[in-house]
Amino acid sequence: MGASTDSKREPIGSDTKDGANVAHVNSVLEYEKPSQTEERDWTGTVKKTDPEEIALVRKLDIWIMPCLCLMYFLNYVDRNAIAQARLNNLEKDLNMKGSEFNTTVSILFVGYVLMQVPSNMLITKVRPGPYMSAWMLVWAAVSACTALVKNYVGLLVCRFFLGITEAPFYPGATYMLSIFYTRKEVATRIALLYCAQILATGLSGLIAAGVFQMDGVKGLAGWRWLFLIEGVVTAGVAIIGFFMLPNTPLTTWWLTDREKELAHSRMERDKISDADENDASAWQGLKQAASDKRTWLFCLMQNFHLSACSFNSFFPTVVKTLGFNTTITLVLTCPPFIFAGAAGILVGWSSGRFHERTWHITGGLAISIVGFVLAAATLNTPARYIACFIFAMGAYSVNSVIIGWASSTLCQTKEKKAVVLAMTNVGGQIGYIYGAYLWPSSDSPRYGIGFGASAGFALLSIVCAWGIRFMLVKENRKIRASNSEQVNLYGY
Repeated sequence: MGASTDSKREPIGSDTKDGANVAHVNSVLEYEKPSQTEERDWTGTVKKTDPEEIALVRKLDIWIMPCLCLMYFLNYVDRNAIAQARLNNLEKDLNMKGSEFNTTVSILFVGYVLMQVPSNMLITKVRPGPYMSAWMLVWAAVSACTALVKNYVGLLVCRFFLGITEAPFYPGATYMLSIFYTRKEVATRIALLYCAQILATGLSGLIAAGVFQMDGVKGLAGWRWLFLIEGVVTAGVAIIGFFMLPNTPLTTWWLTDREKELAHSRMERDKISDADENDASAWQGLKQAASDKRTWLFCLMQNFHLSACSFNSFFPTVVKTLGFNTTITLVLTCPPFIFAGAAGILVGWSSGRFHERTWHITGGLAISIVGFVLAAATLNTPARYIACFIFAMGAYSVNSVIIGWASSTLCQTKEKKAVVLAMTNVGGQIGYIYGAYLWPSSDSPRYGIGFGASAGFALLSIVCAWGIRFMLVKENRKIRASNSEQVNLYGY
């Protein structure tokens, strides 16, 4: 920013109302609009060169990302504990038979699906930080209570309510990132967040291998200790979240007045040129999201993508087919997800750097198809383990691109964006409901049904990505035709 504009700035007082803050910032924006000579990419996004803005983004990263990532790590560790518990006689201890285990996996996502959209309709009207932390405390309690179940019905009830209580976190977290980070920045941050999930899926096996050494201590089975310990740790992190998570750019306590102003103004400048400047009610946000046909295509794309990822709840079972004992099996589940996490960060960074979505999604899912086909085609131990690396890296590498793309495309109001993020995630989670039945024990050891279906779902997700691309090309033409000034366009 030039010195001439600096002389006009007035600090925002800490006792100023939020509405006054917005009015002041909007007045600042009138004379801080980027000039036509600023370096922009093909979508009109201004390159970040201001040292003050760079420092702000670094501060946001330090405060937001470690806390969100740790919370999401535990979100998935608690959810996936059942996959490890299965290897420690969970089914035998609870007298479970047939497909009952598959049902306990599936029922969580029923609760998950039911709660996500209502939660994100509410999050725009409350303080996101305390809201998400409070839900984390509740799911920690539910997770710990799983250690007390005595039969299949008790486990089923706990899993359903775990889905209900975990549901607000991920769509809430992606919404939080979308109101603090620009379109070019958000994909990388969502990739880092999603990497926490990938690492949780991989490291949960190592965690379980250690906890299962307590099998029989105080008369409790190892799997009961697993749920109990993970629930207690989750509760501790939730308390930290109350202090670290932000609310909005203008109401976050650990930002200075000038940083609040800058955090708000840069997000205003990054809006797509067809954005609606007016706030909407939660119900209007739902209507806006549901009436936009692009929302449903994003939901479908994410549904196919996460259907292709349904292997994650059964990954220890799949690795078990390699023929090793339980401890070695749990250890072997980790490396593929370490590589998948690294691939996810790289793809997310690249997508944001070049403001490109379609080819990144196509490339990642094409790699996953190769892995699924290889895994289904052979029972050779080295080849099958290599296939685990390939399909995990390919399938998990694109989630941040899809969510970031939805966030930056359907962002005409913050209420619409919040609902879209929830709906997109719901669309994906529905895939986990029926995906749990694609891996029946009767199909062991090849699991051809699961791998074959996953390859098909990945291909369909690619088709959806190209469908969205063609729609956005048309939208950009309309924006250019209606506005002769410098505009922000949709990225694809």
